[in-house]
Amino acid sequence: MSQSLLHQLKYRNKPQIGHFLGSSFGKLLLKQPYHQEWDMIVPVPLHDQKRRRRGYNQTEEFAKGLSEALQIPVENLLIRSKWTETQTNKSRMERIENVSGVFNIRSNTNIYQRRILLVDDVMTTGATLSACANILWKNGAKTVDLATIAAGGGV
Repeated sequence: MSQSLLHQLKYRNKPQIGHFLGSSFGKLLLKQPYHQEWDMIVPVPLHDQKRRRRGYNQTEEFAKGLSEALQIPVENLLIRSKWTETQTNKSRMERIENVSGVFNIRSNTNIYQRRILLVDDVMTTGATLSACANILWKNGAKTVDLATIAAGGGV
């Protein structure tokens, strides 16, 4: 079922699924003692070409739903500066190489000592989230926590 939902979200022009899942997850987080641990929510970006083709970033839609529930702003701090092939059929090492040097932080961004909730749609090996988190830490983030819609078996 979750695979079908994710497929619709990513490839069948159903951004409302991401928003719904984010809102639902956010409501669950509100019941936990750590829901006030973050200053902002940062979605993993898509390359501009892919975003234009799809019409939206499914991860940003998830982030918006989380933001609505948690009352924490979404900040699009990261830029995907290089086009990359899909990670789907790559090994763990190929995934790490595929996202190496791909992400940058927007200029004039001050995240010093900020507590960030970094979100993505699916985590398989963690290569994408790791690359993004490293950029945030290098730019002064105090903490970077992760949230995803789903996690799959790493290759």
